[in-house]
Amino acid sequence: MRISGTGIWFVGLMGLVVAADQATKAWIMATFRLYEQLEVIPGFFNLTYVTNTGAAFGLLAGENNLGRRLFFIGVALLALLVIVFAYRHLRQQGTIFVVAAALIGGGALGNLIDRLRFGAVVDFLDFYLGSHHWPAFNVADSAITVGVGLFLLASIRPGKAGTED
Repeated sequence: MRISGTGIWFVGLMGLVVAADQATKAWIMATFRLYEQLEVIPGFFNLTYVTNTGAAFGLLAGENNLGRRLFFIGVALLALLVIVFAYRHLRQQGTIFVVAAALIGGGALGNLIDRLRFGAVVDFLDFYLGSHHWPAFNVADSAITVGVGLFLLASIRPGKAGTED
């Protein structure tokens, strides 16, 4: 089976997201104690080591039991399968769709690795204004968010977005 040049970029970008995500999480876990924080930009940004047993933004978080873990692992695996199968169609839609899918897939894989290793996702990017905090997140979450944003922007553009024609 031959992988196209676009396929190499797709897998490479996914791998880059996973590597950056896992490296930053390893650094946080080695450097911080759970719930420890470091103020980086006063009044706006901290590095804070927390874990999330739920979905995005702590949705469905709760007791870390086997059923909950299996549910989130299954959802991540299903998302990865959909992305891999959708890749063939997406590459025909344009480069931006391939990049978006790779970012989403890499992010999903990065968080899946955490769930398999630790039973929860490691988060550490903590943005806030005053006492109003955005839920902590990580590199994988950022990649998923950027990927979804690119996908939506490309979807509303007329014609083939990101093609090299």
